[in-house]
Amino acid sequence: MTLGKTFKGLTDQEIIEMTRRLKELTIREEPHGVVVVPKIVVEIAYNEIQKSPKYECGMALRFARITRIRDDKTPEEADTIQKVREIYEKQYEKKAKY
Repeated sequence: MTLGKTFKGLTDQEIIEMTRRLKELTIREEPHGVVVVPKIVVEIAYNEIQKSPKYECGMALRFARITRIRDDKTPEEADTIQKVREIYEKQYEKKAKY
């Protein structure tokens, strides 16, 4: 499920390498993107998780940027949408205290 789209944070060389890797994983091309086999895990930093009608999950990562490519992790080890929902709820618990 999509939470956002970003390539920010990658160096020019990393973008070239990521493009090559994603091309190898392409299932199909669509008018506004490419669908790939989910095999690459990246670590994402963000400012906050916000509500978003744009994505099916109802959330989006604000100011998302890639901090590193996690070749040491499998897609099964990546955070789930449920985990992101938990983080979303906790961030507002903290904001309510201020």
